[in-house]
Amino acid sequence: MTFRELNLNTPLLNALDDLGYETPTTIQHKIFSVIMSGRDVCGIAQTGTGKTLAYLLPCLRLWKFTKDKNPQILIVVPTRELVKQVTEEINKLTTYMNVVAVGVFGGVNMKPQKMEVEQGCDIVVATPGRLLDLVLDGSLKLKNIKRLVIDEVDELFNLGFRTQINNVLDRLPEKRQNLLFSATITQEVETLMDNYFLQPERVEAAPTGTPLENINQYLYRVPNFYTKVNLLEMLLMENETMTKVLVFAATKQMADDIFVEMEAKFAGQAGVIHSNKAQNHRFNTINCFRDGTYRFIIATDLVSRGIDISEVSHVINFDVPDEPEAYIHRIGRTGRADKNGISITFVTEQEMENLAAIETLMNYTVPQLPLPDTLTISDVLTEDEKPKVRMRETLIVLPKVSESKGAFHEKLAKNVKVNVKVSYKDKMKAKYGKPKTRGAKKKK
Repeated sequence: MTFRELNLNTPLLNALDDLGYETPTTIQHKIFSVIMSGRDVCGIAQTGTGKTLAYLLPCLRLWKFTKDKNPQILIVVPTRELVKQVTEEINKLTTYMNVVAVGVFGGVNMKPQKMEVEQGCDIVVATPGRLLDLVLDGSLKLKNIKRLVIDEVDELFNLGFRTQINNVLDRLPEKRQNLLFSATITQEVETLMDNYFLQPERVEAAPTGTPLENINQYLYRVPNFYTKVNLLEMLLMENETMTKVLVFAATKQMADDIFVEMEAKFAGQAGVIHSNKAQNHRFNTINCFRDGTYRFIIATDLVSRGIDISEVSHVINFDVPDEPEAYIHRIGRTGRADKNGISITFVTEQEMENLAAIETLMNYTVPQLPLPDTLTISDVLTEDEKPKVRMRETLIVLPKVSESKGAFHEKLAKNVKVNVKVSYKDKMKAKYGKPKTRGAKKKK
């Protein structure tokens, strides 16, 4: 099947020709007619299978020109990088159409974005936090939204955007088409569809957890962090096919630590990207990676869904992620658009349990490669890798306050003071043995 066999109009077909797209991916051709029918849809497909085009093409085909300044299509995504990527894709597809798309995201000044949406647009691509800010501010009106797209919804929930998504959904017109896309369907996603979707039809391009056929996966068993650093350095030094490499790390601190180690040996060839980095730094790093200035970048899992870079030759998992699905998203950064890719994972003894969960999910055993003979095995351990000395806890039972009699003896009964109010009459009786008064009052 080619794109010309789909019910696309001439402007979209011309744009696809300019981009060199001829054949739709599995998810693109399976979901097109379902979205065109107007039904709510839940699209399940792995990262790298063309989900963005899968929902953009039918949405743009159904879009109709209007003089109204309020948007007709709302696309919600988890990261700033994905906002930029989807907005750029829309601009490419609408070269021959009069469509205005605006991308909004947090971490930058809201005023320019506020001005853009107030000037009018047809499509808004947004992260949930900034989207809700603009809606509550009154700058963005959602009354004309005909189609809602929630992309990478499982990652949106992982990042803690559940409340913002529910708030946005409550403010949308009841009569609309809902399109949800994800690589994994969790219980939270099921609940969202039950509450806000109308009998969504599920379209699955591949079972969740199925590894892409054009990605060759391998692993190395290594003892510790610094041996991983030595192995990464050796692979980059000796393997000339590693032209564009994504190195994934579990935490922001680990990503920074790896960058410090590698920058000393590969000056000017490496970049690092995670949520603590400024927005301009993140965009510049991705651009430098795209144009080949950086041979490799080190990133956290946030980026495994946030960027779309073609021709990534290798993905290196510096660690084994806790969530098996995260591994699928990581390796999906290579082997895109029917091209071959390679995934290499560094595994310590402590990470074997995580690896077993990944292999169970994929129903596939990742082949193990022998460590190079010339690899330096480091005996230096990080603080997290050092054995923990556990002290024996001895509990001391303290006496209860009520059981302690203090440092002094009890007072004798005669010395115990009792505050009793005694009248003058009683005082006089006690002193003189008979009542005594102050005398009768004088009559005036």
